This record gives sequence, structure tokens and C-alpha cells, in this order.
Amino acid sequence: MKSKGICYLVGAGPGDLGLVTLRAKECIEAADVLVYDALSNPELLSWTKPTCEKIHVGKRAKVHTMPQEEINALIVERTRRGQAVVRLKGGDPMIFARGGEEAAELAAASVRFEIVPGISSAIAGPAYAGIPVTHRDHNTQLTIFTGHEDPTKGFTSVDYQHLAKTAGTKVFLMGVSRLREICQSFVEHGAAPETPIALVRWATTKAQKTIVGTLATIADIADACNFSSPAVAVIGDVVRERGKINWFESLPLFGKRIVVTRTREQAGELSKALLQLGADVIELPTIRIEPPENRLEFAEMVTHAHEYDWLIFTSPNGVERFFDAFFSTYGDARSLGNPRIAAIGPSTAKKIESYRFTVDLIPEQFVAEGLIKAFKKESIENLTMLWIKAAESREVISKELTKLGAIVDECIAYRTVPETEDLTGARTNLIENGADLITFTSSSTVDHFCALGIDWPSNCVAASIGPITSETLRQHQINPIIEAKKHDIPGLVAAIEAHFSNISRSPSS
Repeated sequence: MKSKGICYLVGAGPGDLGLVTLRAKECIEAADVLVYDALSNPELLSWTKPTCEKIHVGKRAKVHTMPQEEINALIVERTRRGQAVVRLKGGDPMIFARGGEEAAELAAASVRFEIVPGISSAIAGPAYAGIPVTHRDHNTQLTIFTGHEDPTKGFTSVDYQHLAKTAGTKVFLMGVSRLREICQSFVEHGAAPETPIALVRWATTKAQKTIVGTLATIADIADACNFSSPAVAVIGDVVRERGKINWFESLPLFGKRIVVTRTREQAGELSKALLQLGADVIELPTIRIEPPENRLEFAEMVTHAHEYDWLIFTSPNGVERFFDAFFSTYGDARSLGNPRIAAIGPSTAKKIESYRFTVDLIPEQFVAEGLIKAFKKESIENLTMLWIKAAESREVISKELTKLGAIVDECIAYRTVPETEDLTGARTNLIENGADLITFTSSSTVDHFCALGIDWPSNCVAASIGPITSETLRQHQINPIIEAKKHDIPGLVAAIEAHFSNISRSPSS
């Protein structure tokens, strides 16, 4: 009799979050128990539901958090309980990851299981280093083997005599510690010493590093730069293609560690833009959004929104919470009536337009003062306005619009509070490894970051989305080296890219 539970043997891919399959994401989101390895991208943990139990069993080098036999017993026992278990492994679970053994244990226990393949670093690592493992000009076959065994042992199961004579590309995993012996074995069995070889460390992540040499030289090169695991090695003439198609390590922000301090829900837009430019992004949310303390008052003001001449939105958060409340009361968008709508900037306007409402006013400068300047061009005397805002917002808008003769009501849609969870270990990561840049998109992110008590990393600069945030940074004795000219996320990203581009072009760099 099979249990009602199921175990998913899931490949987490090589490291880049964008290379995780849709099926893997579905399994992680539905998991009751997540059993994961050390090499899995830690951001995957944030995809789990709040009630998911996370169990780290990862193995790295000779350090085993949990022996394989205990892992087997764990996933069988939890599946028998009727739970949805995800056994998450770096790369592909069936490529040198003992997924076959775990599947056999589950089958022997007569419990349900599913294998979810992942992209292996054996393929993705060379690709991200600009090395195609197959190429019409160089080879028509590919051999993958493990370097985890010692080739000097008489009982090794790796046939180096055969491998040395085999045509095409050879890729091996988990062999950095035995690199010299592996290369010597190839040469001793007939491979040309000048055969090209490349090693790609932390492949597909922004910590990726690639070294290139020959079978005769690569071990010395690796020793000279203290090259260490985890890495994938690729042997063959295809390595020569790297000089032409090294795309990933040529991205403008490659190798730059950048911290994003936005809320977990909002971090995606900024993180994605930085990742696409090659940055190593650390998402360290310093704030999270909570409902207003007076929820009844908020609901009542939303209900009467149709009575106002203007609705003013100063953040995407306010837009989302306003319309969530509105549509929980009204089933017809026409119930909003015909107020004019103002947005403080393009991001807020885009959010409004996603609800199929047109924005009537956007200032040239995306700050409160810019909004006031835009309203001065309108005739607003004696008009009623509902300002949908955060509890902590500056009172500039209300005070200045009142001076212009408008009748302004403040609708507190949400409040920002300190983020207390750190599921991915981002704080420890920042403390131990530092960063090149920390981004701030509001005064609240500045205040709450400083409240964490983390020492400012050496040689790290601050980037601000605009003058108000910059002023808050200065109040905390942090000088914003970068300030977006256009006070939105695209403007901030452009300023960051320009900053590092200028550094790379400077004679002293």
C-alpha cells in the first residue's frame, strides 16, 4: 500500500535562480518538508510556504551534515507520514548526486516519488564561461565523468587510459582537489600535454571565476590563484571558443556584490535588473509591509473614494492595498466614479494602470516636492483629495496642497515595520563577505538598515534613489556616492551602471 505522501527528487540547477525549472518551483512552493543540500541557491528557500519544515543535509568536501543512509531514511519516513517532501539537490539529481540511490530507497519502501531533472553544471558551467561542450568545428561527442575518485588508486573505476584516447570534449565534476593527478593521468595515457582545459568555479553565479590552461599547466595555474571547489572542468579544443563567446563574465556589473534592501515583495524588480547586468545580488529586506493599525478607518475611506475629486498615490504599495480593499467591497470598477488620479512616478503609475485605470498626472520629478509643483499648474482650490499613503510618509503633500486651497484627507493604507526574518542568511553573507554597493529606495530602508547594527563594509558605497533618501543617509553619516537622476528603479539601475562604468574607464582602475 503506497502512502498518500510523495517525495520529489528535484534538481535545483547550477546556481543561477533563472535556471531553475518551473516544475521545480511548483514542488518547492507546495513542499511540507524541504530537504536541501549546501550548494542549492539559498534564495530557493524563500519560495517555500510559511509552514514548510526546512532540513539542511548538505555535503561539501569532506564535511557531511547528515550521512546518506540517514538522508534516505528521512525522506522515506516523512513521505510515509503523508507529507509532500522535496529533496533538493544542486544541478541534476541523477548526475553524480546519488539521486538514483534515493529513488531506489523510495521505490523499495513503496512510497510515491517523482524525479524532477535540473540543469547540470556539467553543461551550464562551460556555457556560462563561453565554452560550448559540442561544436561542429571541434567535436561530435561529449563524455562526463567524476573527478571525485583518486586516479592514483589501483582500484579507481575511472578508466583514464580509455578517456585519454576518447575523442571529443571531456567534462568532470568534483575534481579540483585532485586536478594535478587527473591531468597527469590523461597525459600518461596518451593525451597531448597542450590539450586546452578550463575550470569554472561557482558556475552560473555572480561569483563565477574561470581559469584556462593546458593539461600540463592548469594545476600550477590553479595553485597560484588558490582556485578551489566547487568547480566544473572542461577538456578539449572547444575551450578555445571562450575567447570569442565569453558573454557572462563580460557583463557590465559582473563581479560586483550589490545589496538590495527593499521589501521581499518589491525586491524583484531591482534585483532582476541588476542580475541581468551581471551583479551578484544579495537581497537583504530591511522592512516589510503591514496593514494599517486602523483597518476599519482605511476600509471606510476606500469605500467613499468615489466622492473625491482627486486620488493621490505615492507608492505601488499604496496602490495595491487600495485596490485590494476597493474590489473586496465593489465588484464593478465603475463604482470608483470619476476622480482624477495622480501618481508620484512611473512605477506607481504602472501599478495603477495594471488595474485598468488611467493616470492623469505624473510629475517631472518623482518626489513629493515634484508632485506639488505639478499640482500648482492645476486648478485645485476647494477640490477634495484623498491621499493614499504609508503611515510614515512625510506630511509635505498634505500641507502644501492645503496651502493651495485643496481639501486633503489622508488615507493610511499600510505601515512599514522592520523585517525580522532572514531566511537566506543574507545578513551573515554581508557581514562575512562584504559588498561593493548597498542600494536604498526609501528613507525607511535607510533607517531600518542602520537599525540592524551591521558595520558598514569596507570599500562599499551607497546608492540612493533620490534626494530625500540621500538626505536620510547623510543623517546616518553615510555619504551616498550614487544618486539616481531619475528617481525610480530604472533610474537607479542606470546610475549604478554608469558609476561602475566610469570606474572601469578611469586610468587608476
